[in-house]
Amino acid sequence: MAKKKAAPTAKYLQAKRQKPRAKGAEQTGDLRTYTIRDYRLEKPSFTLRQIVERKKDGTGDELRYEVESGDLSAPVPPIRESKYLSREQCIEIYRWMLLNRRMETALENLYKQGKVVGGVYFGLGQEACSCASAYALHKDEWLGPMIRNQGALLVRGFSPADIMMQYMAKAGSPTKGRDASSHFGDIETRNVVAPISTLGDLIPVLAGVALGARLQGKHIAVMTYIGDGGQSTGVTYEGLNFAAVQNLGLVLIVENNLWGYSTPADMQFRVKDLAERAIAYGIPGVIVDGTDTCQVYDACHEACERARRGEGPTLIEAKMMRMKGHAIHDAAEYVPEPLFEYWKKRDPIARFEDYLVNKKKWLTSAGNEALIAGVEQQLETDREQAINSPMPTPESAAGGVYCEEGCHNIKPKYAMPKSRTIGDRDEKSSGPKRSEAPVHLK
Repeated sequence: MAKKKAAPTAKYLQAKRQKPRAKGAEQTGDLRTYTIRDYRLEKPSFTLRQIVERKKDGTGDELRYEVESGDLSAPVPPIRESKYLSREQCIEIYRWMLLNRRMETALENLYKQGKVVGGVYFGLGQEACSCASAYALHKDEWLGPMIRNQGALLVRGFSPADIMMQYMAKAGSPTKGRDASSHFGDIETRNVVAPISTLGDLIPVLAGVALGARLQGKHIAVMTYIGDGGQSTGVTYEGLNFAAVQNLGLVLIVENNLWGYSTPADMQFRVKDLAERAIAYGIPGVIVDGTDTCQVYDACHEACERARRGEGPTLIEAKMMRMKGHAIHDAAEYVPEPLFEYWKKRDPIARFEDYLVNKKKWLTSAGNEALIAGVEQQLETDREQAINSPMPTPESAAGGVYCEEGCHNIKPKYAMPKSRTIGDRDEKSSGPKRSEAPVHLK
């Protein structure tokens, strides 16, 4: 009589569920597990339910969302201690964040007064991400900001007056009144590439900047941003794949602010974290709390150091909440109010202020008040400058349309590119270093 087979134990079944094996793994012993570095001290997760209801006036249906699951009462975590920032640097970043917030408030008021031409895009709740990330770059390195990264522009040397004049289409603006939005940069002195409206296109452009620097014998960090919605565009994949294959020093910050216009994040993509997409490129993927200044800076600092060593790109996912609509015309009525309340408690400026004044005691209350007063005074001066700046003259509209004297005199930033015979490579070469591709592979 055949011996009866013993029933599998609960422990065996649990282990089998937790460790799924790849096809053929039993024969080859190949078991792949992937890790994503996560700096966060809390990991909020909310599920939203889409509801379609009849409007109260009976004129049609309206769509809204409700929070279906997730702990909305969780306490606010502390700021994570930075491994790299000094007292002076923390206070400097804090000041940039304050200036960022106050400038956007001024822009909103100017819009309501009819002084802004076009729309305004806000980075409310994203100041830590914008300012701390740009602060990690060296002066001779490059930034490609997006529409909500106005704090990054301030860090790179643009003044509030520059940005306000740009939105007001004034003659003194960076584009001399030819554009009334965020499409401006400075490739001469500030090393800032202007935003591109077709989302994702900045990624191959900044990869090309890093490639150009390497052809001139220098490894540099270049930084750009993409949102959770724009991260799904084809050019994002193409640009990041090129940077990965070429080992270019691209630092890509994915600003996961939970909403792609009016579509919630969990209805845009199936992966748990957008940083997981780094696995497909064989590059490091990192997750940070986008409202924690120290986390953002440390992750960006380490990614920039990798880039300077010629070790290739890094993808950093910064998780936070977009605290206003897509632009000033969008009231964001589709966002459940409890979500706004949850993230208001995690305001990046309030958290960092508490960290500097109460925990580290690097700022006294009086010192903090003086710093805020200085920011307000600078902003008032810049606002008056922007308002009083003249509009461009009609005849100036033709400027820059045709090639003018000197417009093609573009010189290398770092050195003259060196030419080599194909295959002529030595230990001192500035070409791409070959690192092990599957950096997540354990």
